Amino acid sequence: MAANGAVTSARPYADEMLIIHKVFRREVDLLPQIIRTVPDGDTARAAYVADAVQNYVGGLHSHHSLEDQLVWPLLHERAETDDAVVTRMESQHKLIDGTLEVVVELLPDWRKDADPGVGLKIAEVLEEHRAVLVEHLDDEEAYVVPLIAEHLTVEEWDAVGERGLAETPKNRLLLVLGAILEDATPAERKHFLGKVPAVGRLMWAVVGRRQYARECRKLRGSLGGR
Repeated sequence: MAANGAVTSARPYADEMLIIHKVFRREVDLLPQIIRTVPDGDTARAAYVADAVQNYVGGLHSHHSLEDQLVWPLLHERAETDDAVVTRMESQHKLIDGTLEVVVELLPDWRKDADPGVGLKIAEVLEEHRAVLVEHLDDEEAYVVPLIAEHLTVEEWDAVGERGLAETPKNRLLLVLGAILEDATPAERKHFLGKVPAVGRLMWAVVGRRQYARECRKLRGSLGGR
């Protein structure tokens, strides 16, 4: 209902989910490759890459927690004929969490010793995790995005992004924005930047773009490409 009492047919831009998924797809592809390039005993490099892995794990956990808290309950209530789909998404979240438990357990030892055997194990487990994650992302994009567009209001969907922004550490805001924009299409970049306050867009243009590029070079330079 609009402020003047008129009925509105505005629907949420649920395709934002696909844009966010690009970040996780890209990072889970790159991280195992990067881990394998860390020299034996180079604890400084191992610690830096371990931080990147931890940021990936934390970001994915936060993304899924927002869905668990703010999306699935509404879809259970409103999309009754597709309740089995929502239940499957919840089960997949638990399965994905399980695939990362070994990674989280191994990171402190690898950070401390940069043992190549431990690094290789982390890379292999991340690749196993990737297979489970991609199946889940594919399912969400095929089945959940249409449900969000149909059953959630603009305000309810925007609240998911606003909560995610509020929970992002302030010193990582520009890096997270860079990660989202990196593989976005021109239209997607325009959409996301349009949601950023003017001061944030200025910060991105003046500081953030270079900061993100520098971090990418530092993390991915060992791959000789991206």
